Amino acid sequence: MPEVIFAGPAGRLEGRYQPSKEKSAPIAIVLHPHPQFGGTMNNKIVYDLFYMFQKRDFTTLRFNFRGIGRSQGEFDHGTGELSDAAAALDWVQSLHPDSKSCWVAGYSFGSWIGMQLLMRRPEIEGFISVAPQPNTYDFSFLAPCPSSGLIIHGDADKVAPPKDVQGLVDKLHTQKGITITQKTIPGANHFFANDAELLIQECADYLDRRLAGELADPRPKRLR
Repeated sequence: MPEVIFAGPAGRLEGRYQPSKEKSAPIAIVLHPHPQFGGTMNNKIVYDLFYMFQKRDFTTLRFNFRGIGRSQGEFDHGTGELSDAAAALDWVQSLHPDSKSCWVAGYSFGSWIGMQLLMRRPEIEGFISVAPQPNTYDFSFLAPCPSSGLIIHGDADKVAPPKDVQGLVDKLHTQKGITITQKTIPGANHFFANDAELLIQECADYLDRRLAGELADPRPKRLR
């Protein structure tokens, strides 16, 4: 798994990148939790999501947002981090011009950034949002949400209370043309302390079903 450095809006960004052997394989980008609370690309859940995609022959990238590890720049309260994510996707696409589709997965703060990237990039056809925090971050930009995806969280999460996540899910369920799948892990907290393996199993099951043509409404492909 090559360590990579690529250009970002505030300087270089550090990542881990695993290309697929298949030229037209889909791309997956995995986004880490909050930079100011210990979030890095080496977070175990981010690491495990990366390998989940890689095992399914995606071209896969995880990276450190600005100011983390060897990534240059300073924390920018989400605005700059969204630009970092867009630059990361641009970089992978420049290496894989035959890839026609992309997935984004994010954990906590990373899920908020990932959902914003989803709104900007029509080639993103699926998302996995782990423990999003609609009580902390504004998700009103999802109007409408352009792609089907998974929202997965724990029912003992005190950082992102289940009732707030449920409100986000309920709002997305009213939108036509997409399918939002929700999974709630009993007893799991925001950090999935004893439930990380089950979390990844649920995410992998969802991804496998999507790759088999389930859990998403057939619809015209958005133009890039």
